[in-house]
Amino acid sequence: MFENLQDRLGSILNGLTGRGALSEADVSAALREVRRALLEADVALDVVRSFTDRVREKAVGAEILKSIKPGQMVVKIVHDELIEMLGGEGVGIDLHAPAPVVVMMVGLQGSGKTTTTAKIAHRLSTREKKKVLMASLDTRRPAAQEQLRQLGAQASIDTLPVISGQSPTDIAARAVQAAKLGGHDVVILDTAGRTHIDEPLMVEMADIKKRSNPHEILLVADSLTGQDAVNLARNFDERVGITGLVLTRMDGDGRGGAALSMRAVTGKPIKLIGVGEKMSELEEFHPRRIADRILGMGDIVSLVERAAENIDAEKAAAMAAKMAKGKFDLDDLADQLRQMQKMGGMGGIMGMMPGMAGMKDKMATAGLDDKLFGRQIAIIQSMTKAERANPDLLKHSRKKRIAAGSGTDAAAINKLLKMHRQMADMMKMMGGKGKGGMMKQMMSGLAGKMGLGGGMGGGMPDLSNIDPRQLEALQKQAEAAGLGKPGGGMPGLGGLPGGLPGLGGAKLPGLGGGFPGLPGLPKKK
Repeated sequence: MFENLQDRLGSILNGLTGRGALSEADVSAALREVRRALLEADVALDVVRSFTDRVREKAVGAEILKSIKPGQMVVKIVHDELIEMLGGEGVGIDLHAPAPVVVMMVGLQGSGKTTTTAKIAHRLSTREKKKVLMASLDTRRPAAQEQLRQLGAQASIDTLPVISGQSPTDIAARAVQAAKLGGHDVVILDTAGRTHIDEPLMVEMADIKKRSNPHEILLVADSLTGQDAVNLARNFDERVGITGLVLTRMDGDGRGGAALSMRAVTGKPIKLIGVGEKMSELEEFHPRRIADRILGMGDIVSLVERAAENIDAEKAAAMAAKMAKGKFDLDDLADQLRQMQKMGGMGGIMGMMPGMAGMKDKMATAGLDDKLFGRQIAIIQSMTKAERANPDLLKHSRKKRIAAGSGTDAAAINKLLKMHRQMADMMKMMGGKGKGGMMKQMMSGLAGKMGLGGGMGGGMPDLSNIDPRQLEALQKQAEAAGLGKPGGGMPGLGGLPGGLPGLGGAKLPGLGGGFPGLPGLPKKK
C-alpha cells in the first residue's frame, strides 16, 4: 500500500541525513518534495499543508543534540508528525459496556462491509473469546442476508435468522433482543450500503442508531478510493456520528492517501485494517508501526506477531530437534519455504525489517521474488520420498525427470541443491557445538518459536515469551538511540547466522549479518 510513498520519502530524507549541517533553505526544499509526495499519494490537501507546516516549524527551530546530525533530527520530526497524523496510539474496538455490546457497521456498497463484519466477529470470537451474534440489516441487496449467514457458518459465528418483510430498524431491535436472550457478549449489525451517499441512507442509519443504541459505530471504507474516502468519512461522521474507521484492501497497490487523511480529517481513530481476503486477515491499526514502515524503519513487532500467528509451534519444535542433531533434508527446506510464504514471502518480511526497504528492489532485479519460493517447492514436490531424504541420489536422469515434472530446468535444480547443501552444512556445524555452543544461541528466541531455520539467533534477545508491548518499547529505545532510522538497524539483529533460505551470503543493510542461501546476489567484499 505505501511502497511508492516509502520510496519517495526515503530518497528525500536520505538526502538530508548525509549532510553535516542543514540550512533553512535545505529544509524548505526537502519539505516541498515531501508535500509533492504526499499529494501524489492522494493525501488531502489541507492535511498535507498542516503536516508540512508543523514539520517546518519544529525543524527550523529544533535544538540539535550533539550526538545527532541535523538531517537525522528532521527525519525524527517527520516520523513523529506522521505518527500524530495517523492517530498517535492504536485504539481497538471498545467493548467496555454492558452486554450485549452493539457494534454498528456503516459504509458504502462494495467497501467490504459484510466481509469485514464476519472478520471482526471471528476476531472477537477467537482472540477475546466473546460470544458474538451477527445480523444483516441489508434488505435491498439481493442475497446480502444469505451472504452473512454463509460467512457465519464458515467461521462458526451465530447469525440472526432471517424473517422476510421486516424493516432494517425492526431487524436491529430483534437482533439486540435475541443477543440478550442468547447470552451473547457482542451483537454486530451489518447495515445496508449505497453506491453513493444519499438522504434516505442517512435517515435509515439514524433510525437504526436510535433503535439499537450502538456502543461502536464503525465506518468501513475502501482504502483504494483515495480522496473520496475522506469525503465519505466526513459525511458519515456529521450525520451518524462514527466512533472509528476500518480500512479494507490495505494489501492492495493503492497510494495510501486515505489512511493518512481520514484520521486527520475526522479525528476518529482507524481501529482495524483488512490485509487480505481470509477471515483471519484483519489487523489492529498501529500508527507508530505504519509510520515506521512508510519511512523504511521496519516493523519488527508486527513481524514477530505475524510469525506467532502463522508458524506451527509443534513443527517448529520438531525442526529444532532435527537441526540440533545436524539433520536437514529437502522436506525440511520445503517446510521453511512454506513458513516464509505464510508470513508474506521474502518481500513481506523484508518490508518489516529495519533498513531493508531498498533490498526488495535489488532482489527483484536479481530474480529473487516470491515466485521463486513456489518454483523451489514445485521442484521438491516433484522428487520421490527417497530423493527428498537423500539428495545425493539426484543424478542427471533423475534431474531431467524432476525438471519436466516441475516445469523448470537442471540449472534451477542445481541452485536449489546448492542452497540446501549450504544450509545442511551449517546445521551440522551448529549441531556439533554442544548444548552451550552456537546451536543454543541460534535456536534461542525467535528461531525455536518461529521455525525460521535458526535464522534469527546470534545476538537476538530471547523473544519467545516477550509481550509485543515490550518489543514496541525496545523499538522506541532503538529510535531514540538513532538505530531505527533508514539504513540503521534494530539492536540485537546483527550477526544473523542464517536460516532464511538465502541471499548468497550478501550482507543486508542495517542487519550486520548475512543470510546464506538464495543464490543470485554476490557477496560483498
